[in-house]
Amino acid sequence: MSLAFDIFQGIGIAAAIGIRPFLPSLAAGALAAGGVELHFDHTSYSFLQSAPLLLAMVLGAALLVVLDRGLWADRLHSGPLAAVLAVISLALAGLFFAGSLVRGHHAAWPGWVAGVACAALALAATRPFLARVRARLDAGAAAVGVPLIADGLALVTCVLAVVAPPLGLVALGWLVWLLIAGRGRGETKYAGLRILR
Repeated sequence: MSLAFDIFQGIGIAAAIGIRPFLPSLAAGALAAGGVELHFDHTSYSFLQSAPLLLAMVLGAALLVVLDRGLWADRLHSGPLAAVLAVISLALAGLFFAGSLVRGHHAAWPGWVAGVACAALALAATRPFLARVRARLDAGAAAVGVPLIADGLALVTCVLAVVAPPLGLVALGWLVWLLIAGRGRGETKYAGLRILR
């Protein structure tokens, strides 16, 4: 049962990091440092709860807030900057999932693979969703509201997965549903455009 819980916990943390990388990484690292249902003590992943990493996550989260509200907002959601953010998300998700397995004395490599996969799913599911929300709001409301939604969703997902690991699997199911629903919406939109031609 311990392995299953480690997997569920890893799924939830990785999925949360895929939604927004820094705040859930900070939350998971802080909870681990406090020994709240998670810890990386005496493993090769103990740096995930170290002060330097937590500080880096605080700075990353603050930088994202600044970029989301400034002239860089458009570049943050598409183009090279978005790609860099996605790579950071995938790397952090792999690290935390692997760390979740290693603390239970299991092999790390499945965590890397599964963490990247969970984060990729979260990216694919939430980016279009957040873009739709952004498109429905005026520029001022979008600059504040969309990052708040993304950070809030990521933070809640991460914390719930840590304290109640089976909820990580629920989060994964929700992301799959969001991805399928978003694609269905896109296909309906394109079908409507074809009819208009």
